[in-house]
Amino acid sequence: MITAVAIDDEPLALKVIETFCEAISDIQLERTFTNLTNAKKYINKFPVDVIFLDIEMPNINGIDFYASLGKPVKVIFTTAYDEYAVEGFNLNATDYLLKPFSLERFTEAVSRAKKSIDLERSQENTTSILSIRADYKLHRIPIGQILYLEAMDDYVKIHIQDQKSLVTRSTMKGILEKLPKTQFARIHKSYIVPLHNIKSIGAQELDLGYAKLPIGNSYKKNLDALS
Repeated sequence: MITAVAIDDEPLALKVIETFCEAISDIQLERTFTNLTNAKKYINKFPVDVIFLDIEMPNINGIDFYASLGKPVKVIFTTAYDEYAVEGFNLNATDYLLKPFSLERFTEAVSRAKKSIDLERSQENTTSILSIRADYKLHRIPIGQILYLEAMDDYVKIHIQDQKSLVTRSTMKGILEKLPKTQFARIHKSYIVPLHNIKSIGAQELDLGYAKLPIGNSYKKNLDALS
């Protein structure tokens, strides 16, 4: 199953996408938007796999909007104007649907997105373990179970879901290099967090739901793509 949002300034066009998504078992349409600002806030807070995005939008076109996101998410452009096709594919768009499109053509686009996402997920699974030494043992920690990492002088404390924290001799820089760059960020000289667990970001603090951690001024740039 992949998740998606749809963005279009025409409610009728969004209704078509909503109806088509209901007819396909491989995709869950989470939200629809007619406003790009609201859509960007949602995408930054609740990451999705795919965006169905109209190109002809008020104030800023869909191509520029997608380029401004700065985060890895698939896009399927939807438009009534075929002259945008080349520009859309230059942004590595997964597909380009020319309105009005059929359910068959829509299903083909979703299938293409799902195959690409499934491939990426399978590749990520080969590097989804953090191997560290602690307590004179080698520990293999699933990346998805890491709550956050905390600096302790010459050591790093790894807070792990549903189990005792582990302390390993390492620098924050050294352990960050072992983590997937698209999934973790250093937010403070003493903290590294998994991006997908961030619930909200304030001026000086972020909320992970289970912990509130400070944001260092020199590390705020690491969160720019989420703000």
